[in-house]
Amino acid sequence: MFDNLAQYSVEFLTIASVHLLAVASPGPDFAVVLKHSVSFGRRAAMLTSVGVGLAILVHVAYSLLGIGILIQSTPGLFQILSYAAAAYLFYIGWGALKSKPSQDPDQQAADLSKQTISDKKAFWTGFLTNGLNPKATLFFLSVFAVVVSAQTPNSIKLLYGIYLAGATTLWFCTLSYCLSSVSVREFLSSKGYWFDRVMGVVLILLAIKLVLPT
Repeated sequence: MFDNLAQYSVEFLTIASVHLLAVASPGPDFAVVLKHSVSFGRRAAMLTSVGVGLAILVHVAYSLLGIGILIQSTPGLFQILSYAAAAYLFYIGWGALKSKPSQDPDQQAADLSKQTISDKKAFWTGFLTNGLNPKATLFFLSVFAVVVSAQTPNSIKLLYGIYLAGATTLWFCTLSYCLSSVSVREFLSSKGYWFDRVMGVVLILLAIKLVLPT
């Protein structure tokens, strides 16, 4: 199998290029990783990023199994997925929107260090944010239906999927590392409740966008 990888190089480079443009575009994944980077620190943001990356394998799996075509061709099912994703983003956004200012500004740095989230919750927040995103569903359907040839073996398609998951994880882990630095966190958290509220509005707007007709 690996001896024949060269013949799929053009296909792979096309997928990698399209994926780079998609993953770099601001969306729910970026918003959640940014929020966790600033609010909870590097470890939480990294775990959130890993969750986002592993969720890519879910999209790859149903694309390879043909379930993605069923989702796309069944308006009711796709609509349910859209509403589930929107409800989840709205839930996260609403929680951030209710953030309140610290009574003592001098306690801001101390409050920042005390904010925590469990490893499990950080991971699943990232996983569900990407896994439920119908825009990601459409992206992978497009990639595997248009870019990838029907003659490409599933083993090669699986390698594509592993690359996409790994590249997504690396991208968001890099963002997490940069955004969770002490200087960045302190700057964005100087008015921490305003940052949370802004991120809450962004997440709610993304939720609304998911259910609006295109």
